[in-house]
Amino acid sequence: MTTGDSWREHWRALREDDPNADWNARRLLEEMGTEDRSDDEVEADHRASRLAAAREYEPNAHLDEELRLRLTGPDTEGGALRFQWGDALLDPVEKAVSAAAGTPVQLELTGLSAGSTVIHARPVAAAYGPDEPVLDAPATSATNTGMQTFTRLLDALESEEDVREWSRLFDSVDTVARALDKYTLELNVTWYDADGGVRSARLGERGRRYVHRLRETRSRDQEMTISGRITELRESGWVKVKTGTAKNAPAYDVHFEEPETLLRMRPGLGDNVHFRVRFRQRLDAVGIARATEYTYLGPAAEQVPLPLDP
Repeated sequence: MTTGDSWREHWRALREDDPNADWNARRLLEEMGTEDRSDDEVEADHRASRLAAAREYEPNAHLDEELRLRLTGPDTEGGALRFQWGDALLDPVEKAVSAAAGTPVQLELTGLSAGSTVIHARPVAAAYGPDEPVLDAPATSATNTGMQTFTRLLDALESEEDVREWSRLFDSVDTVARALDKYTLELNVTWYDADGGVRSARLGERGRRYVHRLRETRSRDQEMTISGRITELRESGWVKVKTGTAKNAPAYDVHFEEPETLLRMRPGLGDNVHFRVRFRQRLDAVGIARATEYTYLGPAAEQVPLPLDP
């Protein structure tokens, strides 16, 4: 089964040529009373009812999962989707959903709505071998798990809420926000799950501005000692110090603000050194370290090994 169009959009489409449509709609709403539910809730009820009816005949019936991405902006009035928009947006959206799901998720394009920049997509169906049983769609797929988290993050960004719990998704969403900024677009996302649920979210101007503020960094400094052997030297004032003999031992790039200081030390490859350095991290508002620097402050006292008892 397919999800079908939004019930409200379908209603409007049927009556777009009716001169009395507005008056009839107002009268109908007065008779029905105020609708307190959102569009998503109303449409989810319609889809759940359809699914329940289908399961009367086929107990394992389910609705097809579908993702709709709607782009709006000054250049979308012609109803055409530019290749550069898709190239800049679709891959970051897939990566964000994968990060939210905690496992790789693949999405595929299934079509574009006529007369509007609405992209239709779905999860790539799993491939089964000839001897493997074909399983019905699970109640909660990986894509559904990822989409539920992804849309919650978009809601939080539009509301300018604390988003640190979704820090693992922030880079992908930041990429989407940068692309939207570049092309002056807004993104509306609607997810239709296999059990009839509908969830919508958007990343508009307010959310993009909030992402920009979250991207700004602040410095955090602390002093530390780096001990090890020199494995690389550069005349521009950089020294790589490896702290152990194992292949995976940590190595640090230490910067000398005055290269002459390094030249006066006359270090050589393989020399053991003990540097006192300033460790600087540049953290964004989500708590992600965007840059780290190790700057030479001076020599550190060599650590003398303690004598062992005979």
